[in-house]
Amino acid sequence: EVNIAESGGGSVQPGGSLRLSCKVSGFPFDDSEWAWYRQSPGDECKLVALIHVHGKTYYSDIAKGRFTISQDNAENTVYLQMNSLKPEDTAVYYCGAYRTVTVNKNCPGTGYWGQGTHVTVSS
Repeated sequence: EVNIAESGGGSVQPGGSLRLSCKVSGFPFDDSEWAWYRQSPGDECKLVALIHVHGKTYYSDIAKGRFTISQDNAENTVYLQMNSLKPEDTAVYYCGAYRTVTVNKNCPGTGYWGQGTHVTVSS
């Protein structure tokens, strides 16, 4: 059984940091690409960051310079370090097996996703 579980969300003030974790089991972690998506209230689901099998990373414009995606193959865990958080980063953040997921307007779409973790950035 595939299980993907995000954690690490919470409330933080603008300028603060959070580290999200995505623990994976029952799926070939080392041979997969992993992605973080987010959906803010009233907005569509958006790709935040992606990490390829050999560690190459991709960041969307919303993440460049502030967020870092990484993975620990020994722990089957993907991380998203988020720094300099802004109110507009408020969203539900989802982790997914990139090549399995499809996204229309809403997260999660089809494929292997977690249940999401809430991030609120507010003073």
